Amino acid sequence: MTSTNPIRRPRRSSKTGRRRFLQAAGATGALAMAGPLAGSRAAQAAEPKKGGHLRVGLAHGSTTDSLDPRTYENNFASGTGFTINGYIGEVLPSGAMVPEGAESWQASDDAKTWYFKVRPGVEFHNGKTLDAEDVVASVNLHRGETKSAAKSLVEQIEDIKADGKDTVVVTLKGGNADFPYVVSDYHIAILPAKAGEIADPTAGIGIGPYKITSFEPGIRATFEKNPNYFKADRGHFDSLEFLSIIDTTARTNALSTGEIDLMDRCDLKTVHLLGRNPNLRVQDVTGTLHYTFPMRTDTPPFDDNNVRMALKLALDREELVQKILKGYGVVGNDHPIGPSNQFYASALPQRTYDPEKAKWHLKQSGLDSLNVQLSASEAAFAGAVDAATLYREHALKAGIDIEIVREPNDGYWSNVWMQKPWCACYWSGRPTEDWMFTSTYLGGADWNDTFWTNERFDKLLVEARAELNSDKRREMYVEMQQIVRDDGGAVIPMFANYVFAMSDKLKTGDELAGNWDLDGFKFAERWWFA
Repeated sequence: MTSTNPIRRPRRSSKTGRRRFLQAAGATGALAMAGPLAGSRAAQAAEPKKGGHLRVGLAHGSTTDSLDPRTYENNFASGTGFTINGYIGEVLPSGAMVPEGAESWQASDDAKTWYFKVRPGVEFHNGKTLDAEDVVASVNLHRGETKSAAKSLVEQIEDIKADGKDTVVVTLKGGNADFPYVVSDYHIAILPAKAGEIADPTAGIGIGPYKITSFEPGIRATFEKNPNYFKADRGHFDSLEFLSIIDTTARTNALSTGEIDLMDRCDLKTVHLLGRNPNLRVQDVTGTLHYTFPMRTDTPPFDDNNVRMALKLALDREELVQKILKGYGVVGNDHPIGPSNQFYASALPQRTYDPEKAKWHLKQSGLDSLNVQLSASEAAFAGAVDAATLYREHALKAGIDIEIVREPNDGYWSNVWMQKPWCACYWSGRPTEDWMFTSTYLGGADWNDTFWTNERFDKLLVEARAELNSDKRREMYVEMQQIVRDDGGAVIPMFANYVFAMSDKLKTGDELAGNWDLDGFKFAERWWFA
């Protein structure tokens, strides 16, 4: 076995001077990572204070939400998960991955066998002490016959077992230098086991900084401080309240009038007005968040790649970045790997608006024109309907008539996404290329929302995962980005900054994470009131 420090990626500056997420690195050799939680906080200007009730307005929430981590599909559900749960590892604001529920981990030289040491003295909300069996059962919850969104991630596991009370041994089908990231996916929460199984995944019992006191799907969730939380320097609030406020205007008004202390997904058209309020503060972070228009490639006319190419060329991405994101982002290139990722294909030609070339691709499909429906809702992303409207205007010049279907916010992720042939969507992205590709683009993956399969892509995915030579790994990931760009079913026009606003009394660390929204959704345990 070998041992290294947690790997960090080089900082990439933003042209606008905004904070840019430091993505965690893939390995160049077999890894062993360990690190004290004491090093997991960014330097801060002031010592955090304890106490207070934090009220948060979130742009997501559905009546179909559940406390079962296998089902998390929006920010309200996953934010709740991060608040009550703990995971094997934690992504820091720096982008480094460090142990959380684990105390340390090591890998064999070929990265096929991983050894996780369970952190001692950690208690679940029900008083049970965390042990290796809990970790094994929590991972197994996502294996086999399950609809878990993390199923495709853990299919690479050949065997997982407890070696005593404090060690978990995982044998993979092939080497994976990024495996600690895989088992730290936000769906794979550590839950209490009984007789080797998770008795009730919906109980909301975790090892996180707060206990859940009420949960009304699509409406509200409340929490109280976990007095036995194992991170002494985290979890500063006495209690929290999450409110599902999907309407952007209502969310903004709630913050402006002091009904809430924090809101995500600011309206970029009016965010400058929030910045003028002396009692409020607006912040933004660049990460891996991207907005998409996924087409079901198993459904005509999207089963024809010439149609898909025509639609990719019939969109003015620059105009979307300027009018929808108000400059808080960059153009996308029809693949999900962003400039902050380690193996981003920076030399891949940027796709641009080309109506004439789009017409050419339609002709290759035997079409002179095209009429298609595009489902959109603000639940997909802020400005999704406006983005669809602009898209329609651009596409008309290519002989493509896009009919916009305005869908209800409630139930969008269960009734529209992955159900309708073409819709608007967002992805928070993933810390590593393998994680993103495996979750969403691997043939047959549960969250493959384009229902796309490419034999070459799937082969490269497995090979790149086990490749320990960084240069060879880069070549594979660059080719995979090109395959998705030129054959995949997703139009990916832009990568967006996370833009959120808060009461000036709410304080954060000096550096904010960008792996998810709101400080990697660790705001509940990292932030405090002045």
